[in-house]
Amino acid sequence: MNQVKIIKRKKYFAAGILCILVFVLALFASSMFPGKTSSAKQEFIVGFDAEFPPYGYMDENGEYTGFDLDLAAEVCKRRDWTLVKRPVIWDSKDSELETGAISCIWNGFTMNGRESQYTWSTPYVDNSQVVITRKDSGIMKLSDLSGKVLAVQADSSALAALEGYDATDENKALAASLKDLQQVENYNSAFMNLESGMVDAIAMDIGVAAYQLSAKDDTFLMLDEKLSSEEYGIGFKLGNTELRDEVQLTLLEMLEDGTFDNIVKKWGLEDSACLSKEDTTYIDGSQVPVPGSSKKNNESASNADSSTVQASGGAKVKKLGITEIIKQLSSGITATISVFVLTLLFAMPLGLVIAAVRMSRFKILEWIAKIYISIMRGTPLMLQLLVVFFAPYYVFRISMPYSYRFYATIIGFSLNYAAYFAEIYRSGIQGIPQGQREAAQIMGYSKGQTFFRIIFPQMVKRVLPPVTNEIITLVKDTSLAFVLSYTEMFTLAKQIAAGQTSLFPLFVAGVFYYVFNFIVAFVMEGIEKRLDYYR
Repeated sequence: MNQVKIIKRKKYFAAGILCILVFVLALFASSMFPGKTSSAKQEFIVGFDAEFPPYGYMDENGEYTGFDLDLAAEVCKRRDWTLVKRPVIWDSKDSELETGAISCIWNGFTMNGRESQYTWSTPYVDNSQVVITRKDSGIMKLSDLSGKVLAVQADSSALAALEGYDATDENKALAASLKDLQQVENYNSAFMNLESGMVDAIAMDIGVAAYQLSAKDDTFLMLDEKLSSEEYGIGFKLGNTELRDEVQLTLLEMLEDGTFDNIVKKWGLEDSACLSKEDTTYIDGSQVPVPGSSKKNNESASNADSSTVQASGGAKVKKLGITEIIKQLSSGITATISVFVLTLLFAMPLGLVIAAVRMSRFKILEWIAKIYISIMRGTPLMLQLLVVFFAPYYVFRISMPYSYRFYATIIGFSLNYAAYFAEIYRSGIQGIPQGQREAAQIMGYSKGQTFFRIIFPQMVKRVLPPVTNEIITLVKDTSLAFVLSYTEMFTLAKQIAAGQTSLFPLFVAGVFYYVFNFIVAFVMEGIEKRLDYYR
């Protein structure tokens, strides 16, 4: 290959690296200097599961809404706080609260069985666990479930009602009589199993069941008998009684002037709401504040936002078309691409460094690299992301800002993929015949010149196929960022799917992954062809 072509390729490579660096600097600048915002108001950060309608979910306009979020919005309006709606992964809710990333958990949060784990408000919803089945199933009462397959959401109140330590004897007997008790990820999956005949019935919260049934055709039946009842409350960090009392007082003021009841009617939860001024004692034994004892920033119901308090008889599900779904997914697509690009930018050169340490003549360095690679390849990426995100607080007691979620995602992905790239690079380097190194030494090349001019170009050609596989895997693995509550595309698709009671948004996301990976494979194949001259 002539020298002119080599120079051109070097220029293109340098230009590409420069563009990536500009992109990275822009991302970091936007997160470090997001612009001026008012810091005068106190932030009230509500942690919620964005896949739990009607209490909290994403609506057809791409906005987070729901019964609990409407209550929180009205509380913030009256207290002159700034409401921050923060979707969290339910399995990480306790760590989010402990580290101060959220002010409270307000999302159909069951108090029963958790009385001593949080500082609780008084209950505001009497929730029930109900069973849904097909009308043609012949199942009309709970005893008819004997020998049937029942599906519940994993780590849900319905599962606890059947198999929990405080489950009733009747429910334990019912669970024992089932042919199988299956656990599914979410309520959409539960209904999909029911519709396809894979299960005979599903159990869930009555509010969620009513929302789901309102969006389905008339082929399902809710049994009159209930599995269990429990109370919903607002969970604050243990000991945070001051914030709890402020929120509780505001809710009671809303109850007194009728605003609470209007929000209840809007979401069709008249049969479940139970907030009462007669509850004068919290679970922990302390006294509930009396309405009128504080009028800080209180507003009358007549000044309340009509869009918040207007009764509408329950949520209506407006189905979105593919264009609207893509539009809502656009911010998630940008997040996914950002994670993908930045991970490659850091992981690929870091992998080369680790590979060099792995092949070091110094045994202690070699073993350090071996242990690192073993840990990164031998433990789940999801666990590594959690360690990177929560370690600053639990190890060093340092509370990190919300923007750290993005950095933790990039750090976690980069450290993980660098280990895989390191082993791929090592195999490519060690596959070069030793004779080439000896020939270069005879010709007067230094070790650095030998590596970068002779070994490295050949290694790149050899490792392109396995590197391409890792890059394609990375595209799909970006969805694991959900564990840090970083909203990338697939997390956004799940939130839209929950609000739409349909799996179609997930299939739209799947098409994006396929197209993205097709482009990646096409580009990598083109690079591989351009490097044919190394044969």
